[in-house]
Amino acid sequence: MEKKFVTVNVSNRHIHLSREHVEMLFGAGYKLTSKKVLMQPIQFAANETVDVSGPKGTLENVRIVGPERIQTQVEITVAEARKIGVEAFVRLSGNLKGSAGATLKGPKGSVKLNEGCIVAKRHVHFTEKDASEMNLKTGDAVSVKVSGERALVFENAVIRVDKNNAELECHLDIEEANAALIKNGDRAEIIK
Repeated sequence: MEKKFVTVNVSNRHIHLSREHVEMLFGAGYKLTSKKVLMQPIQFAANETVDVSGPKGTLENVRIVGPERIQTQVEITVAEARKIGVEAFVRLSGNLKGSAGATLKGPKGSVKLNEGCIVAKRHVHFTEKDASEMNLKTGDAVSVKVSGERALVFENAVIRVDKNNAELECHLDIEEANAALIKNGDRAEIIK
């Protein structure tokens, strides 16, 4: 089989907000505004930020990623979780049951989350065509091989197939990327 390469983008700490929480943090009827369009269709880094606090500290100016979601989700690194004193487990996006809580503070109010704070599991967004070519489906895992001075193989990158025109893209968190000297837009090989 021909080698398959993927664009790697680094995921810094960020938060996805529900409509209810946007209004609680920014005011009734507030709409998030786009600072930068992201690689996946309709996703954007918002101009807006919030502070995220745990029992030991606060992460200031955590960027919101839009559009709004059904449930609020905070994605931080292991080191950031320790800094604010929460036990954030490595989870796939959306798997929030039993996850750590945190307090969010915006310009118009605050929200106490009982759960929703995770360390995002590495994953690869696939188009249906690319997944079909590699005989992969959502939930399968692959390895992602990065070359260079600090070459690494990241195992257990979960496949996410999007029926709505996804772009082939691997998401690693900032700690993983730093370990391999990866920057946004670098290429990596997918190993089945």
